[in-house]
Amino acid sequence: MRLIIDTDTAGDDAFSILLALKAPHVTLEAITICNGNVPFLQQAENALYTLEVAGAGGQVPVYLGCPRPMLRAPVDATEFFGADGMSDAGFPQARQRPEAEHAVDRIIDLVMSNPGEIEILAQAPLTNIATAYVKEPRIAQALKHLWVMGGTDNSLGNTTPASEFNFYVDPEAAKIVVNAGFRLTLSTWTLTMASGVLPEAALARIAALDTPLSRFFMAVSQAPFKRTAMRYGRPLSTHPDSLTCACLIEPALMLETADCLVDVETQGELTRAYSSVCTPLTPEEAEIDKLWYAAPANARVIRRADTDRFAEMLIAALKD
Repeated sequence: MRLIIDTDTAGDDAFSILLALKAPHVTLEAITICNGNVPFLQQAENALYTLEVAGAGGQVPVYLGCPRPMLRAPVDATEFFGADGMSDAGFPQARQRPEAEHAVDRIIDLVMSNPGEIEILAQAPLTNIATAYVKEPRIAQALKHLWVMGGTDNSLGNTTPASEFNFYVDPEAAKIVVNAGFRLTLSTWTLTMASGVLPEAALARIAALDTPLSRFFMAVSQAPFKRTAMRYGRPLSTHPDSLTCACLIEPALMLETADCLVDVETQGELTRAYSSVCTPLTPEEAEIDKLWYAAPANARVIRRADTDRFAEMLIAALKD
């Protein structure tokens, strides 16, 4: 598998990168940085340090992409991840530096020169992916598969009651991407809360490993632990990005999926970035009703994943 990870690296984004690096059948072709969780250049530093702590410094190029959303003012999540996105752990600067080429151009070049071979894991707001599509629409068909962590499956969001963070930051980009014709799998915040919260026993096993990577995991997780304790009444280890990465690495983790029609609200005041997820009408119903959701499915939505197997994959990746 040849993979690009598009990321706003903070917290769980780093663990997703680790999973990809540790998977023997995955070649991580590039990491591209998008606006999102924390200040833009800090996200690049977090990706570069993650590569270094994993023993892959200098092996995977990192490219800077779009530093702000397409139309909106930037939004961050420093209150959740800490000012540096890594629980203010104070990690040193990595030796590797970002590449000169823009991330959007690199995405286009890689995909168009390798049609049907490249997959993208988009675990950030979708500004880079939407911009690449607007610049070169043929990437929608040339890309083997697009895996998106974003939105909700008709349930409560993590940023507003109606929206998940990645879609909320740049809803216009999300709307462009889900309607662009990519072969698309959507991993939502709804899935995270159902299948992407690490059991306490798994956290205890990670802490007990006492390896450089397990210590990295525990250090990076401290701010999210505190924030989730405030929000949910107990500290949670939530993994939207690394669960999505685990599903693309090992598709058997996906226990239930549905082919759905997905769209994104860009106009609503209270429903900014709401992701509408519905089962398309049958051709017979569509002929009768002629409603907007008579269109065919545009995404495979993951409804349920194997939490225990996901935990084992993450623990295995942190053993070295």
